[in-house]
Amino acid sequence: MEIWINPRCSKCRTALGALDGAGATYTVRRYLEDPPSAEELVAVLGRLGLEPWDITRLDEPVAKELGLADQEAWPREEQARGRWIAALAEHPVLIQRPIITAEDGHAVVARTPEALRSVLPSK
Repeated sequence: MEIWINPRCSKCRTALGALDGAGATYTVRRYLEDPPSAEELVAVLGRLGLEPWDITRLDEPVAKELGLADQEAWPREEQARGRWIAALAEHPVLIQRPIITAEDGHAVVARTPEALRSVLPSK
């Protein structure tokens, strides 16, 4: 199991606490210091069952600078997928957090208690 975190994020700290409390074995990836490649993002998106715009933090200053909220400039469609992935790879601060990749192959954006519980090992 791997968890992508920003240590300053309260949701990330909550997820780490839950993983520790459940006795989970995991690896921490500080994705702002060790950004995922475009290929890694494609793989994680596949595991999440989401599109890149689904995991993009549109309130970040760089998102506003890039105009990511403008659906004409940044359409949410297959043809624009590569452009979105490139933006996330270049600006990892745009990636929603925490992302946990589970041993069973699925992954979650663990922002809700339900999503977090879905990757915790059974006691």
